[in-house]
Amino acid sequence: MTGSVEAVLDPTKVSALLTRVRREVDEGLLPAAQIAIGFEGEVVLDETFGLPPETRFVPFSATKGLIGGALWRLVGDGAIDLTERVAAYLPGFASNGKEVVTVEQVAMHLGGFPMAPLGPGRWDTQESRLESFARWRLTLTPGETFMYHPTAGHWVLAEIIGAVTGEPYGDAVQRLVTDPLGLPRLLAIPLDEQQGIADAVGVGEPPTPDEMEEAFGVRIDIGELIPPDVALGALLTLNTPGARAIGVPGGGGVMRAADLVLLYQAYLHDPQGMWKPDVLADATATVRNTLPDMWGVPANRTRGGLVVKGDDGLGHRRGFGHTASPRAFGHNGAGGQLAFADPDTGLSVGYITNGLDQNMVREGRRGIAIASLAADLLPD
Repeated sequence: MTGSVEAVLDPTKVSALLTRVRREVDEGLLPAAQIAIGFEGEVVLDETFGLPPETRFVPFSATKGLIGGALWRLVGDGAIDLTERVAAYLPGFASNGKEVVTVEQVAMHLGGFPMAPLGPGRWDTQESRLESFARWRLTLTPGETFMYHPTAGHWVLAEIIGAVTGEPYGDAVQRLVTDPLGLPRLLAIPLDEQQGIADAVGVGEPPTPDEMEEAFGVRIDIGELIPPDVALGALLTLNTPGARAIGVPGGGGVMRAADLVLLYQAYLHDPQGMWKPDVLADATATVRNTLPDMWGVPANRTRGGLVVKGDDGLGHRRGFGHTASPRAFGHNGAGGQLAFADPDTGLSVGYITNGLDQNMVREGRRGIAIASLAADLLPD
C-alpha cells in the first residue's frame, strides 16, 4: 500500500480483494494482474502479482477514458462542439453518407461505422488514417443504433483532437491531461521508452454454448460468432512496439493500474480546475444514450464517452459489480480490465491483467467479483 490515507480502508476487505485478484495468477490461468485503489487524490492500494510492481500494461478500451479527458478540456475551451458534425473538423470524413455524423454520436458509439477498418499499415501516419476515414462507409444509420465501436470511433475523436490543437494526438493528450496531473505519458510511447511493458497473451478456451445459455439465457456458439483467432489477434497487435508508439486511441494506452486510479481521482475532484465544472459533470454523470447493447442491456453512455452504472439493477452487466453506487462511472477494457470511480465513496478502481481470458463467462464473473470487492473497501 502507498499514500497517507490507507488507514481509511478496511483491512479485512482489502485482504479479501487481494486474495481474489491473485487467485488466477496463483492458479496459473493469468500471467499477471495489477490492482490499485485511489482515494482523496492519492493511491491507497497498489499491488502487482506475477510481474514486478513497476510493470506497465495495455488496458485496452480503458484507454478511452483517457481520450475523454482531453476531449472534455477542448469542449470546455470552446475548441470542440460535441453537437457539431465530424466533417467540420475533418472535412475528408464527409463521404459515403458520413457527413451527417456528429462528434457526440461518435463518442456514444452511435456513429454507424462500428467495424470500419484501420489497422497496421494504415494507421502509421495521419495521412493514411485520414485516407481511411474517407473510404469508410456506414453500416448503420447514425444515432439510431448503439453498436460498440472498438477502435474506429476513437480514431476519429483522436484526429479531431489533433486537428484542433495542431499537434499529434498523443502529444495533445499528454499536454492536456497527463502532464497537468503529474502522470507519465500514457499514450503513444516512444520506442526508446517501452521497457517494462507486459505483452498480452491469450489464455483459456471460449465458453461452450451451454455455458453461454446458463450465463446469458441465449444459446450462442462464440466460436462461430467471433472466431477466437480473429478477436484475439486484433488485441495482440497492440503488443508490437510500432503499435505502442502510435498509440491506438481506442485501446492502445500503456499504464499501471495506479495511473488509472489517479486519472479517475482527477475526474472525481478536479483539484487543479482542468475541466469546466458543467462539462465534467456532463461527461461523468449525464446519461444520453440508453439504447440496448447486443445483450439487451441499456448502454448508459454519456456523450463524454463513459458508462454510468445506473439504478436499474443491471450495473454489474456494465462492469461495475454489485456494490458501487448508481453514480459510478468509468470505462473498462477487453480482457477484464476495470477502470471506474464512485462519487458516493470517493474510491477509484483500476484492475489490469495481461491474460486475455477467452472464456468470456469466466472473465465476466471475475470482473464482477473484483469490482464488487474493490468498490466496497471503506469500513461499514
